[in-house]
Amino acid sequence: MSDTDTPIDPYAWFAHLRQQAPVSRMESGGPWQVAKHADVQRILRDHTTFSSEVSTRPPEERDGAPSMLFSDPPVHQRLRKLVSVAFKPSHIEAQREAITERCRRLIDAMPVGEPFDLVTALAAPLPVMVIAEMLGVEDGDMAAFKSWSDAIFSNIGDILFAEPSAEAVAASEAMNAYFLDEIETLRSSPEDHLLSRLVHVETEEGHLTDEELLSFCRLLLIAGNETTTGLITASARIFHEMPDTFTAIEASPALATSFVEEALRFYSPFSATARRTTEPVEIGGQSIGAGELIIPLIASANRDEEVFDEPEHFKMDRSPNPHLGLGFGIHFCLGAHLARLEGIITAQLLAQQFNTLTLVKPDSAVMGGLGGPKSLLIELR
Repeated sequence: MSDTDTPIDPYAWFAHLRQQAPVSRMESGGPWQVAKHADVQRILRDHTTFSSEVSTRPPEERDGAPSMLFSDPPVHQRLRKLVSVAFKPSHIEAQREAITERCRRLIDAMPVGEPFDLVTALAAPLPVMVIAEMLGVEDGDMAAFKSWSDAIFSNIGDILFAEPSAEAVAASEAMNAYFLDEIETLRSSPEDHLLSRLVHVETEEGHLTDEELLSFCRLLLIAGNETTTGLITASARIFHEMPDTFTAIEASPALATSFVEEALRFYSPFSATARRTTEPVEIGGQSIGAGELIIPLIASANRDEEVFDEPEHFKMDRSPNPHLGLGFGIHFCLGAHLARLEGIITAQLLAQQFNTLTLVKPDSAVMGGLGGPKSLLIELR
């Protein structure tokens, strides 16, 4: 690997920003990046000043109904209330046995004593299978769902700010057609899964339209998929760097809960998010005008020396742990319970079944991106 190919450690850069330029332009005239925990938390909390409606594309050019991820009250409030009725933690907890079985089957199929890609073998397929099953998708359709999810997520920047690729448009159209057929069937023949509950949910906010149902399905498949994939790859890197965590979970599986919480802080599945100012505002001594794009650096906030004791050290028993790895405020991750459960089950099963987990090319496994690395070669023994 040449010097130009050597991955940049984003956490060293985040530390520099916190000390030297906690609120700064990413480039001349470009978005503002915000590096400190207090400022990032403020931005995520104050949805009035810092809007989630960041897209520069006209509404008529966007795909379907507004997404909860990129909307503000009252649209966000209505959607969140309706979806929360069908997406309760108790419904997620009821999936524990099914998730464990899915995860066990994938782990049983992984080779021992030779390198393989953890993303392909486990980190990517597990969340897709779990979410697809919750939405009533048949096993035979899951490969298609993964390809649709990847095509849309890889073009998320263009979808929000430019013209989406032909691949992303085709994936979105295929996903919409699939779900519209399912929704029509479920209206007359309800079933016992998440999509059916969403179709039939009724509150004082009314019910979800077909376009809103499609928007939530896309959000769940994309955001839920990438969060868990990033968490599993982060866990693998931690097991490699700190093998004592692996043996600790093997000896006491209950430790996987605090392990996952610290993993969400240490190697955040999503390094950043985006907001747009609705009025002139001051952050960290910088005056920022209305309509400016703000990039809160979640991964940097989670290593802030002013909030976390020894933030560059992984502490499995860290308490309190006010990380922002799953968001904050009204946009706190709706699927947080699901992501945590998948992460806990995965950590427990890996530690129970193997003695060591090592990265084959640790220098290439750079964390701090969106959804974690797209490939991670490991070896199990």
